[in-house]
Amino acid sequence: MVCQAYLAARLTASPFVSNCLFEEVRGQNYTGSYDRVARFARPLRWRQEAAAVVRFETDPGQQAQVDFGYFRYLEEDGVRRHLYGFSMILGYSRCRYVEFVTRITTPVLIRCHLNAFDYLGGYPDDLLYDNMTRVVFERALLTAEHQWNRQYGEFAAYYGFRPRLCWPYRPQTKGKIERTIRFVKENFFLGRPFTGLGDLNRQAQRWCNTVNAERVHATTGRIPLDLLEEEHLHALDARPLFPVTVSETRKVSRECFVSFGGNRYSVPWRYAGREALLRLRDRQLLIEVDNQEVCRHELRGGSGAVVRIKEHFAGLYSAERQRNLSEYLRTHAAAPIPEVEERPLAVYDEFLTSGGAGGAR
Repeated sequence: MVCQAYLAARLTASPFVSNCLFEEVRGQNYTGSYDRVARFARPLRWRQEAAAVVRFETDPGQQAQVDFGYFRYLEEDGVRRHLYGFSMILGYSRCRYVEFVTRITTPVLIRCHLNAFDYLGGYPDDLLYDNMTRVVFERALLTAEHQWNRQYGEFAAYYGFRPRLCWPYRPQTKGKIERTIRFVKENFFLGRPFTGLGDLNRQAQRWCNTVNAERVHATTGRIPLDLLEEEHLHALDARPLFPVTVSETRKVSRECFVSFGGNRYSVPWRYAGREALLRLRDRQLLIEVDNQEVCRHELRGGSGAVVRIKEHFAGLYSAERQRNLSEYLRTHAAAPIPEVEERPLAVYDEFLTSGGAGGAR
């Protein structure tokens, strides 16, 4: 075939599509068909695309991979929010942790890490990430020259693990977490009903329990929980928890509650209908309105709980009665009495003597 050497050289240099190659060889006086070029190029392209990849395995306790996946939307409290799934997988045992959130911020990322460390029983030497800004602001050639996100950098230094970054455009670098996110979407999330974020996370933890303790991993041929004992992770309780503040906005309902993590917490009744800022700090939920703290609660686990402080409703019922009474008086007050013209009595006497009232006939 004419131009075979040229086609082979071009495909070795770059994976051009067949129509581009066809136009190039036509410019070299090639008179054959497009199909002949496509048939010749196909095996060469496959050979290039199927480049060998070395599977990267880690020693016990060496590495975990971390990433977020996008899971469309969540409808809760009448508000539609984006839904993301945080995933962490230990490289040796393949034990997984999954948690769903509606925002991806550095405090949320750190909170998810702490929950994952608690669930897995500790943390490894290295944690591998994509190049997300919640972890690193600017990547450099040398790890020591990376510009880490300040809050995340303090978190990593506090526990002493080493953050690692994937090579750009090299998905094989974090293949375990990529497959985990796809596995979560296809085997857990797809078509699953749930009533809210708290319910979804409870179901996710039960699913993780099943996957980690009962299913044989396709690559290792072992149950992840059996291998977890060999990881020898760094214990989370070796020092106090890293202080992290998570902030989210909510609207106080007419019933004087805000929802957080699947539970409802009361707010002083005067702030009903207002926008509130919720801060999670050291297992306490702080609620602010107009930059002032109006109340705080101990964070509840699970979901479906209603945390009600009696003082938040003091004076509400008397204010409601007064408001109802005022509304009633406004809408049901007696109609005003019309004014009547006042006349001298002599006018009536004259009216009677003149027969105006059916007098003498």
